[in-house]
Parts: sequence; structure tokens; C-alpha cells
Amino acid sequence: MAMVGLFWIAEGDVYVGAKPSGLAPGVRLTPEGVVALGDGQSGLHLWEDVHALTVVDVPVKSLGRRVGVVKDMALGTVMDLALPQGLGRSVAAPPMMTLRVESSGADGELVAYAAAAAGYPQAEVDLSRALLNRLTQGAATMATTLAAMSEWGRTWEGGSPRGTEREELLRGWVGP
Repeated sequence: MAMVGLFWIAEGDVYVGAKPSGLAPGVRLTPEGVVALGDGQSGLHLWEDVHALTVVDVPVKSLGRRVGVVKDMALGTVMDLALPQGLGRSVAAPPMMTLRVESSGADGELVAYAAAAAGYPQAEVDLSRALLNRLTQGAATMATTLAAMSEWGRTWEGGSPRGTEREELLRGWVGP
């Protein structure tokens, strides 16, 4: 499984944001449509009805965000060492992103956790938004794009690729 832009690709499955676990909210992109997962959201938006996909509330990587993540990790370590077992700090949830789905059926807002703790690079955010737009440009475009992403996920071994590789993958999936 790997993160490429705003997408989490686990074997052949493609998610917007982090792959959800348990009752956590998430969004999966399937050949049939956009699937809402987790507690508090459900449903399937069929591709034939989807006109636009827009992701908002994306945490963008910045120096301030990176410093905040390091500070939180350091504070957590100190708290874990200083406090007796069971009195530890509460673990902060990762930031949430919202995927707005515009469709002929019913518009909706789906939420998913961000997979990048320190935020996403701006170039990957822009390319991911372009890729979401591409998925709404017709059945053939969606099918070939989503199939390419899924195939990459099935054949990729290892963790997330480096930044330049992620950008290259996104550019390839976005197309000309």
C-alpha cells in the first residue's frame, strides 16, 4: 500500500485520503462509483451521475505544519515518560478532508482522514485535484484512469514512493 498525492492505493483499491479502518470515515473510488465508508456516512455515487469531485480542507505541507508535528511527537514522548501508565495523553486524530460530490442524483460531502501527517505538497494537491476532475470526464476516461491506478497498486512493492515519483505517477494518470 502506498500514498500517491491525495490517494491511498492498497493493492487494487483506491481511496481518497487514508484507507479507513473500522468505523473511521473514508472514501473509496471503485469502477462503479464513489463509495462513502465508515460511521456516519454511507452510499454510492455512480460515475454516470457524478459531474464533479472537489476535495477541500486539504492540509498542505508547510514549515509550520512540520514543526507542529515534531512538537506534538516530542510532547507526546515526554508525557508518556512522565505520566504513569493509563494517564497518558489523548491521541489527536489526523486532519480530515472533505470530498464534495456533485451529481445528478444528490450532491454530497464525504469525509476522509488525511494520510499525510505533515500535510501534502502543493504540487501533489494540484495534480490530485486534476486527477479527480479527470475521473468525471466520461466512462472511458474514468475506467482507464482508475484501472491504471489500481494496476499500479497491485504491482507496487514497498511503501510510498518518493515525492518526484509520486508527481510523475500523478502526471501520467492525469494524462495530456
